[in-house]
Amino acid sequence: MAYYCQRCDRTFWSEHAYQQHVENSSAHYWCEKCDRDFVSYHARRSHYIQSGFHHFCHKCDEDFESRRGLLRHFSEDHWYCGRHNTIFDSSLGLKEHYVQSPDHHYCQKCSQHFDDKNNLDQHLRSSTHQPKNVRCPGLGCGRSFVSHSALLLHFEAGNCPSGMTREELNRIVVQADRNNIITNPARLIAGPQGYQQPSATDYWATARSWNGSAYECFLCHGTFRSLQSLNAHLQSPTHRERIYRCPNQSCGIEYSVLSALCQHVENGSCGVSRFRAVRNALDSLATNMRLLTV
Repeated sequence: MAYYCQRCDRTFWSEHAYQQHVENSSAHYWCEKCDRDFVSYHARRSHYIQSGFHHFCHKCDEDFESRRGLLRHFSEDHWYCGRHNTIFDSSLGLKEHYVQSPDHHYCQKCSQHFDDKNNLDQHLRSSTHQPKNVRCPGLGCGRSFVSHSALLLHFEAGNCPSGMTREELNRIVVQADRNNIITNPARLIAGPQGYQQPSATDYWATARSWNGSAYECFLCHGTFRSLQSLNAHLQSPTHRERIYRCPNQSCGIEYSVLSALCQHVENGSCGVSRFRAVRNALDSLATNMRLLTV
């Protein structure tokens, strides 16, 4: 049986010979995977790009065995954005895309990606990018922090040599905030000399908190791997009264610790930092802190 190649005007006397001719001749552009012959290099290349059976890099004119192999090639050999499946001509072009696109949360200075905008904002406000200009007024401390919220967290954690604690800080703030700009009177105790914070109740868990698979908090039913972790949870502000609130009435988020409210104000997400009353309240607090910690 004869096999005729019309393109080359040649006859072959076996299928094997004909197949060898088609696959190896410069006049043919054979796709082995699809068992197809194309009339030109560009026709076959277009087939590679459009066919779902091929994993083709149009930059390198290379066909890969799998989608995973192609993506690995993109990541290792090109300036590639996986989220948008786009190859850029240079590293500068890729970084500019990261900076400009709202889908990316990218620190250009650190060449670091973040999961969301909040994480990026926290990174940009950290000591990596911000000077530590907020000095602790605590006696015998001298540490400096990048923000007021970081200083307050330092106090609340009980790490200041001055002896300032979360409970003492709350007492100072409640007394200083006479107009209840940042404190919630509904969660405070009224007295002849003004409002006071509610007495804190200390909770401690025992081995009886074990529910068969974990140690369970009887207040929120959260579970923990160890009794120590559960007790740390109970001593944290998680179950304390939320005596602080955002002064922005359209926001009104409540917090159990001042550092969280201060961070909320610093973020500026609800615009509360523009309120003069809030700035005055925080300035009054700062004055009282300096007087009571020296």
